[in-house]
Amino acid sequence: MDRFAFHEFEAGSSRLSSSPLQARFQLNKNYVMSLTNENLLRSFYLEAGLWSYSGNGGTTSATTTSLEGPDSWHWGWESPTCELRGHIMGHWLSAAARIFKQTGDSMVKAKADYIVAELARCQEAVGTGFLAAFPETYMHRIMNGKWVWAPHYTVHKLLMGLSEMHVLTGNGQALKMMIDMAEWFHRWTGTFSTTQMDDLLDQETGGMLETWADLYALTKDQKHRELIERYDRRRFFNALLSGEDVVTNKHANTQIPEILGAAKAWEVTGESRYRQIVEAFWKIAVDDRGYLATGAGDDAELWMPRGEMARMGVGQEHCVNYNMMRLAHVLLRWTGDPAYADYWERRFLNGVLAHQHSETGMISYFLGIGAGSKKKWGSPTQHFWCCHGTLLQANAAYQEQIYLRDGDGIAIMQWMPSTLHARIDDVPVAITMHQDGQNGLYPLDGWNVAGMTAITKVDIPPIPPRRPDCFIYEIKLSLASSKSFHLKLRLPWWMDGSAIIAINGERLEGDWLPSAYAELEREWSDGDSVRVEMKKKLIAVALPGDAGMYAFMDGPIVLAGLVDEERRLIGQPEQASKLLVPDRERNHSWWNPGYYRTKGQERGLRFIPLYEIKDECYSVYFPIEPNGERID
Repeated sequence: MDRFAFHEFEAGSSRLSSSPLQARFQLNKNYVMSLTNENLLRSFYLEAGLWSYSGNGGTTSATTTSLEGPDSWHWGWESPTCELRGHIMGHWLSAAARIFKQTGDSMVKAKADYIVAELARCQEAVGTGFLAAFPETYMHRIMNGKWVWAPHYTVHKLLMGLSEMHVLTGNGQALKMMIDMAEWFHRWTGTFSTTQMDDLLDQETGGMLETWADLYALTKDQKHRELIERYDRRRFFNALLSGEDVVTNKHANTQIPEILGAAKAWEVTGESRYRQIVEAFWKIAVDDRGYLATGAGDDAELWMPRGEMARMGVGQEHCVNYNMMRLAHVLLRWTGDPAYADYWERRFLNGVLAHQHSETGMISYFLGIGAGSKKKWGSPTQHFWCCHGTLLQANAAYQEQIYLRDGDGIAIMQWMPSTLHARIDDVPVAITMHQDGQNGLYPLDGWNVAGMTAITKVDIPPIPPRRPDCFIYEIKLSLASSKSFHLKLRLPWWMDGSAIIAINGERLEGDWLPSAYAELEREWSDGDSVRVEMKKKLIAVALPGDAGMYAFMDGPIVLAGLVDEERRLIGQPEQASKLLVPDRERNHSWWNPGYYRTKGQERGLRFIPLYEIKDECYSVYFPIEPNGERID
C-alpha cells in the first residue's frame, strides 16, 4: 500500500511561464551566478592550506589558490573571522542544482561542478574526510562544552548542497564527498555515550538528521542508518510525543530542521515514531498555537505563545518561513490534506515574496508587521545572514510545488502560471496554466504581453469596467492521444463561495467549495481546456491574543498600510469592504489586487500588498474601533 497521498514529479518537469514570478526566479539566478568561485571557496581553501594572497608581496604556488585582496571578499557571516563561515556554500550548491534542473543552463552546472571539484580538493588536502570552512577543532570544542556558533548547522547546509548536486545534476563526486564526511562523523560520534550525544544535540544541529536520512536512502549503508539513530534528538522528540509544549519561546529555526529530519527518517526507515513526532510538532507549533495573517507563528526566530501573538516586534524570519513551507509540503504529500497547501500558499505570498526585494533580489532577514515597520535589506556581499541562504533556495524551486502526481492522475496545488510535462502511463501529457488578467485579477504586478493585446483589440469581449473580484485561470492540455485520468484542483481556503469550473466552455454543475478539491475525471483529448474562476473578498483577520487588532487580506494577499505609526480605524471588522475601498485598480494592461484606501476615517490611508513593500514604512495590524464616529 502506498504510504503517500501524493508524489512529486521529477524535478524539472514543471516550469514557470513568463510572469513576475518567473522574473523573480531569474533575479535570483542572476544573484547566484554573480557570486564568484573564489569568494565562495576562500575559507575552505584557507582551512585546507590551499590559500595564499598574491598582493603586497604575497606568493603563490602550484598547490595554492591565489585570491584578490580583501576589498573584494565576502563579509558579514561569511567573514574569515565568523564562526558560521561556509554556511552559504551549501545553500548556493542547492540553489545551483535546482536552477540547473529548472533551466538546463549548462553554465550553471559547469560553475557548480567546478566548485564541487574544488571542495573535493580541499577535502583531500585535509586528509581526514572532514570538510568545512572552519577547523575540526570546532567540533571537539562543542563536545567539550565550549560554545561555538552552530558548526553542525553549517555542515548540514554543505551536505544538503552536495546531496542535491548528486540527486539533481548527477554529480558523483558530491556523493563520494558525503560518504567520506559520514565516515568522519561515524568515527567521531562512535565513542560518545547516549548522554554525551544528547548533550551535543541540545546545541544547534540544523538538519543533520535529514542529511543522514538522505544519504541512507542513497546508499543503504548500515553506518548511515546508525548516524540516523545517533542524531535522533530524543529529549526534544520524546517531549513532543508526550504532548509537552517545548516550543514556546524556543528557537524555531533550530527545531524545524530537526523535524524535517524526523520526516525524512520516517520516509526512509518506515519507523512510525518518526511520523508521530512530525505530526505532534505540527499540532503544537501550528494547529494549537495559531498564526498571524502571514502564516507566521514566530517573532525574532522564537515561537510566540499559543494564541498570544500581540507581542510581535522584530518580525517573522525568512528561514523559519521557508522551512515551515518545506514541512507543510511534506505533510501534504503524506496526507493529501489541502490545508497544508493552503498554509504553503499563505507563507509563499506573504513570506517568500514579501521578504525579497522585487528589484534588487535582496533579502529582509525579518519581516515586521507591527506599527511603523520597515524592511531592512541585506547587501549582495556584506551580510550573508542565514536568510541569504534560504533566499537562494526558496527562489530556485517553488515551481515544484505547483503540480503533484495523484496516483494515475495529476493534482494542481498552487495557482501559478506554469507548464508541466509528464506521462500518464505511456502517453505524454503537457499542461499549461495561464492567468486571465483582464476578466480576473493578476497576482503580482509586472509586464503582461497578453494584457497589451487585450487593450488594443476591439473584436474581443469588453474588459470589465471595474476591478473584478476573482482570480481566473485557464488550464490547457496537450496529449499525444486521448487518455482517461483525473485532474484534481485545490480550491483555496480564501474563496468566497463556490468556484466556477468549465470544461471546453461548458460549465460544470456542482458546489466547488473552499479548502477542498475539485476532481475532474474524464477522457481528455488534445486541446481540452479547463477554466476555473475563484471569487475572493476582502476580510479583516484578528490578531491572536488581541481581538481588537486586525490585519486585512484580499483573498490570499496580506495588505500593508502605508503609515509609520499605529493608526486607529473606525468601523465593523466583519464589514471590511466598508472600511477599505478599491484604489488604483487598473494598471496599464491588467487589474491589480490588493490596492485599497480607507473610507470614512479621520485621515486617509492607502494599502498595498505586503509583498510590494520596498522601502516604505508600513503597518499590517490596526486597532479597529466598532463604536467610533465615522466620517461618511
